[in-house]
Amino acid sequence: MKSYKVILIILAVLVVDQAVKIWAKTHMLMGEEIVITNWWRLHFTENPGMAFGMVLPGVSGKLFLSIFRLAAVIGGGWYVVHLLRTKAHWGFVVACSLILAGAIGNMIDGAFYGLMFSDSYGGSVAQLFPKGGGYAGFLQGHVVDMMWFPLFHGFFPSWVPIWGGEYFEFFRPVFNVADSAITSGVFVILVFQKYFFVEETENEQEPTTNTTTIQQHLFV
Repeated sequence: MKSYKVILIILAVLVVDQAVKIWAKTHMLMGEEIVITNWWRLHFTENPGMAFGMVLPGVSGKLFLSIFRLAAVIGGGWYVVHLLRTKAHWGFVVACSLILAGAIGNMIDGAFYGLMFSDSYGGSVAQLFPKGGGYAGFLQGHVVDMMWFPLFHGFFPSWVPIWGGEYFEFFRPVFNVADSAITSGVFVILVFQKYFFVEETENEQEPTTNTTTIQQHLFV
């Protein structure tokens, strides 16, 4: 029964993630911004590399990154199945499922978006399945980002080392639903790890306790 719940969690994240990405890709210009509230904006951009804008140079670098993502998804899928079989703490399974779903969502972008969409650059909105083909080959696509939460901004006080007097903005990175799922999963694991692994520790101690009890009965 829990396996079906895991599948539903992953599918829910993927549907929302891909729906928002496809909408942004086909309705917004590169760099276009839609203000929802003072602290929440949709800002369409694309990330050709890893997190925080880090890029591996060249086609080979992009190919390596895409293959790495694919391997991570396969490994993550195996691990979630392993957790279900070993009856791990359900909260830990959910957290890992969120991380896996986010990894799959971004892998889809890198693997297929280059084939599915026309280029978003040049002042035009991208088209889905254009007649002339997509903007890149298989495993050469860019990850679509659009979520931006500039909660507050200002200037560092002059007495702050290194950054004194410089402008800052929190939260500056633009991300997507898949990134949110990964971050949420990691956050839950870090906060509740003691609860997730306490059962495993107790189960490991049970055989020792039972053995001790049997020995006591034998020697009474």
